[in-house]
Amino acid sequence: MKKPLTIIGTGLFAEVAAAYFDKYSDYEVIAFACHRAYISEEQFAGRPLMAIESIADMLPPSQTDVFVAIGYNNMNKTRQRVYEEIDVLGYQFANFIHPNVEIWESTKLGKNVFIFEDNTIQPFTTIGNNTIFWSGNHLGHHSTVGSHCFISSHVVISGSCQLGNNLFIGVNATLRDSLKVADETLIGAGAIIMKDTAEKDVYVPQRTPPFHKKSDEVGF
Repeated sequence: MKKPLTIIGTGLFAEVAAAYFDKYSDYEVIAFACHRAYISEEQFAGRPLMAIESIADMLPPSQTDVFVAIGYNNMNKTRQRVYEEIDVLGYQFANFIHPNVEIWESTKLGKNVFIFEDNTIQPFTTIGNNTIFWSGNHLGHHSTVGSHCFISSHVVISGSCQLGNNLFIGVNATLRDSLKVADETLIGAGAIIMKDTAEKDVYVPQRTPPFHKKSDEVGF
């Protein structure tokens, strides 16, 4: 029998997370929740939708685990704020690890962690609370990723890196080994990081400009 799970959030990530939990985990998503001000219907994705303000009365911690499925806006601080709000209510947070991802005994995982398919998590690594690894990333050996982070897709974090909290790392970014990435660093898609960062640094590589000819003029 599957364990009941309530997803906190009503965005695209919440809908995707529910699909993954239902198909690949020991959990069954029984409900969704968000703040009362954002509720306009009684259901979301075919399941009951309740207010966070009353969730402890309607579905107390003894009846459900929770997962906070909110995106990366405001450097993940929105998800962090809701995570901390739910945490003080005494709920058990679920983790999701896709079945094709190997987690070593030496790897330490926090709470409310979501790891999509095709992630390589090497030994002696640490992932903090409330951190998301979208699909296809590499986390090198002896590296640490802090709490409230969002690692998008096809990111390479080389060995012995120390990543702080509230990070966003865009698709196809590359981090060399033994780096220290400070809190709230924003690393854009395709960036190559070769030196330690300072708090709230932003790295956005130059975008590829459009070619001066249209596709029907290239003749390939």
